[in-house]
Amino acid sequence: MKSRSRREIPAVNKLVDALGEHELATASKLPRPLVVDLVRRELSKARSSRQIQEFGSTVEDLRRSLELSRASRLQQVINGTGIVIHTNFGRAPIASEAIHALAEIGSGYSNLEYDVATGERGHRGAYIENALALLCGAEAATVVNNCAAALVLIVHHLAAKNGMARPHPARRGQGAPPKHEIIISRGEIVQIGGGFRIGEIIEATGAVLREVGATNKTTLDDYRRAIGPRSALILKVHRSNFFMSGFVESPRAESIAALARKKRIPFVEDLGSGAVVPTEQFGIAEHEPTPSEALKAGSDLVCFSGDKLFGGPQAGIIAGKKRLVAALKRDPLFRALRCDKLCFAALHATIDLHLNQRTAEIPAIKMLQATEDELRNRAVAMKDRLSDLSFQIAIGRSTGRVGGGTLPKSMTSSVTIEILPKNCSPAEFAVRLRSATPPIVGYISNDRLKLDMRTIFPHQDSLVVSAIRSACAETG
Repeated sequence: MKSRSRREIPAVNKLVDALGEHELATASKLPRPLVVDLVRRELSKARSSRQIQEFGSTVEDLRRSLELSRASRLQQVINGTGIVIHTNFGRAPIASEAIHALAEIGSGYSNLEYDVATGERGHRGAYIENALALLCGAEAATVVNNCAAALVLIVHHLAAKNGMARPHPARRGQGAPPKHEIIISRGEIVQIGGGFRIGEIIEATGAVLREVGATNKTTLDDYRRAIGPRSALILKVHRSNFFMSGFVESPRAESIAALARKKRIPFVEDLGSGAVVPTEQFGIAEHEPTPSEALKAGSDLVCFSGDKLFGGPQAGIIAGKKRLVAALKRDPLFRALRCDKLCFAALHATIDLHLNQRTAEIPAIKMLQATEDELRNRAVAMKDRLSDLSFQIAIGRSTGRVGGGTLPKSMTSSVTIEILPKNCSPAEFAVRLRSATPPIVGYISNDRLKLDMRTIFPHQDSLVVSAIRSACAETG
């Protein structure tokens, strides 16, 4: 770049002023230091480029960059996809009781680790742990920050504990002792969201997998033959995000539990989805195993997510034998994985709703229980409010999944608002709806943009109608 060209690069303050104080305060909603930093980075790119844009073009580019930055901030999204537990949208919405608890606890001080009766340091999560144990039919329970963390803690602790119980002394010069093994069926080495795999999560603890059986068939003898002096535990992972049919076989949990007791090694189940009420109540034929069922079948420990079918905040819930739960809580890793006051507040409220049999107030469960007639009545009312538009708007039927790696065989029937836009493609119209405040996300099928009523809250219907009107006006 020639020195003359460098002089043409505008100053930071000039660009910030050109963006306008009103735009910075209202449209972008970004702190001024972030705006200034973005401008500096854009100017740095210009200095390394061989071409200098016109001042007006630079300002327009900055406005687009500011909009992208604003859109990346955590914000509410209207979910028109029909996927109730949407991993990309924060999984399960929490109940109003939980929101109230967040506001109350988060806005002031709390007795997180204070015993108001004795006036001394208290035990974090005592109420939640007792309530969870009762809800799961367990001797004891505890909570960490997500289900993957729960599995890491369990494997880390039990592998280390059983390693001390069954030492493998190594002579000098022969290297480290062998790692301890986690016995798991090949048909249960699943991949969860974000590309993470159960095997990789387990191996991160320092243990190794001892895979047994085949992908489609695992027998009790496969488990029996695998148990040896390096065995730390038997792990059963619920196939919550896929299913197998045909030439398949796997032993019942009761049989695996009996074998584990005989061999004196722990039997752990990762249930994942967190269903504590029968999923048949949702009008779904597929049954998702509950923690109480797994513990009755003989599992020593179970872990599951708090933000899936349980309907609460992100959390990893562990329930089972009192001695094992107590040992996990003494593990130094437990402190690194523990939950904060906001998680406890929302989880506390969600647990109380389950114990008081008020699960219809939990949004994810309420959405799953909504009837087609209820959804259709709302869709008809919305269509009537849009009847004056030139666009073709229809009411259709759809089928979707629960989402979040749960109930993989089950489809939920629903009702959709279907938009066939004029003067633009469905994809372009979808972009306009995603640019609304709050953004509205649907899906495209059969050359139409569809918004599924099951995952749109009733109080959001007016927002959707207004956004569709605005998007229509933009197309002319």
